[in-house]
Amino acid sequence: MEKLRIVFMGTPEFAVGILDTIVKNNFEVVGVITATDKPAGRGQKIKYSAVKEYALEKGLTILQPSNLKDESFLEELKALNANLQIVVAFRMLPKVVWEMPALGTFNLHASLLPNYRGAAPINWAIINGETKTGVTTFFIDDKIDTGAMILSKETMIEKEENAGMLHDRLMHIGSETVIETLNLIESNKVNTTIQEDNEEIKTAYKLNKDNCKIDWNQSAENIHNLIRGLSPYPAAWCYFKDNSTEYNVKIYESKIVTESHSKPIGSIVSTKKELKIAVQNGFIEILILQFPGKKRMKTFELLNGITFSENAIVA
Repeated sequence: MEKLRIVFMGTPEFAVGILDTIVKNNFEVVGVITATDKPAGRGQKIKYSAVKEYALEKGLTILQPSNLKDESFLEELKALNANLQIVVAFRMLPKVVWEMPALGTFNLHASLLPNYRGAAPINWAIINGETKTGVTTFFIDDKIDTGAMILSKETMIEKEENAGMLHDRLMHIGSETVIETLNLIESNKVNTTIQEDNEEIKTAYKLNKDNCKIDWNQSAENIHNLIRGLSPYPAAWCYFKDNSTEYNVKIYESKIVTESHSKPIGSIVSTKKELKIAVQNGFIEILILQFPGKKRMKTFELLNGITFSENAIVA
């Protein structure tokens, strides 16, 4: 049995949960690679990645290369003398990096590969109305999320679960799966499965302003899934238009109201406590939203201070 010397690569909170489990299971982490510090917020204060914050707290060696092919970084990485690298929510590695350790480099991906390769697997599983998802560990190769699979674990997606809730559950499932993977590698018992491509594979495209915008001509189910699939971040959005006033609004929580109506699609129907949008076969009731310059709030809180006319629409 070969003792593992691990370099961990990751950036966001999801990766912290995995790294913490590795440390708590007494595996030796000889270095952590994470994103460079960036200015953030209105004050443009320098912000550390979540992984860097954790690594500092635990006294782990930290490298923050801007260029993964830089000779000085490669020398520093080699000097750590790792025999295994783990990647969780980082970026694509050059071959010179992922082939460096003797035991290889594996990635934890938050989907059941080969489906939902790409940047936002948790979000797209919900947006597309999937009823199950999971995590997969696999050895990295020269393409994105295509390498030989080691382990996968499946879980059901609850009917009203949003991306934030699923993120937290998959972080826990992923932590367990990474430990199982480490135990297999350490005891030399890994059996991999080659990913098989087919035309029906679904992709986890990078999220942007366009694919986060609500199309109110879609079915109520598709709209509701988009809202929960983008909540709490980056959030689905649309324009509220009322006569000459237009608001860019983020929507975080909704529910489907199935009922017949003759209102044009996109019409806003509001009372003092309720705000609904007319869609095919019913309404989308907005439960939590955020208007520009205001905090995120429940709809009835917003309606205490704003009234919509009969002409109000969303677009």
